[in-house]
Amino acid sequence: MKSRVPVIIGSIFVAYIAFVAVVMLSYQPTPDEMDWEDRQVYNKEKIAEITLGQTIEEIKMLFGNADFSEAKIVNQQNLQVLFYRTHHKKSDGETTKEECTPLLFKQGLLIAWGQDTYQQYLNGTAASL
Repeated sequence: MKSRVPVIIGSIFVAYIAFVAVVMLSYQPTPDEMDWEDRQVYNKEKIAEITLGQTIEEIKMLFGNADFSEAKIVNQQNLQVLFYRTHHKKSDGETTKEECTPLLFKQGLLIAWGQDTYQQYLNGTAASL
């Protein structure tokens, strides 16, 4: 009489391999779970999809936590800048603002993004937009 143990163990192993394959193929990490290189590519792709007027909450849901953020009030207008890494400059193990794209919000709505955006924020001219 043959033992059924090898067949049972083999079946469990095959089921486990199938489960791992399904998880690996269907799992999509959130931006916060990605390594810096994958997140940088993800951010660059997603910036091409954003539109003016989106809320800060929508952007945070799409991009996850910002690499940097700043906020101030100018002429009774709340201004906030979120920085998301989009390009690599120096291999030093640190993300800097120069490696990020700034997204500028006024009263919680996206009003601009790109390199000139941060200068508008610093100068306070974004409040008039």
